[in-house]
Amino acid sequence: MKPTTCRLVSLLLACVISTIIVGGCKGSYSFTGASIPPNAKTISVATFPNYAATVNPQLSQKLTDELRNLYSSQTSLNVVNANGDLEVSGEITSYETRAAALSSNDEVSMNRLTITVKVKFVNNCDPDANFEQSFSRFRDYNAQLNFSSVESSLMGEIITELCDDIFNKSVVNW
Repeated sequence: MKPTTCRLVSLLLACVISTIIVGGCKGSYSFTGASIPPNAKTISVATFPNYAATVNPQLSQKLTDELRNLYSSQTSLNVVNANGDLEVSGEITSYETRAAALSSNDEVSMNRLTITVKVKFVNNCDPDANFEQSFSRFRDYNAQLNFSSVESSLMGEIITELCDDIFNKSVVNW
């Protein structure tokens, strides 16, 4: 055989062997970095009741829905109503706005919306992974703006970050 043909056959043989080896391996790798016990097939996400002093009537449902969607889209787990192999529950403990910055003439120039949730995670496959923790995120906004005109977008951004934090803590182990 010519040297070029020999190299081509060797390369083809190496590719076939690599494919067989990799195809025969089993693991729990995920492109999201999720590390889920192989025997975990379901996750239940309970509705987060809102116990904050100031209540946004949409917050509870939006937070719960986004968290369910995140687990559904980023893992192979089936989202169930209750008694999952993994269980997420919690409550909204704070939803508040307050001054975040003053201008040079001592007037409020920026306000801050902060949302805090308390989360309980139960891993029925690996109890060592259980946790209870509070997560808090905020967004600053121009104090000259009417809060009701920016509330929905600020809340959406904060919910996304809170859900990412909960997801990462529960199944990515960051």
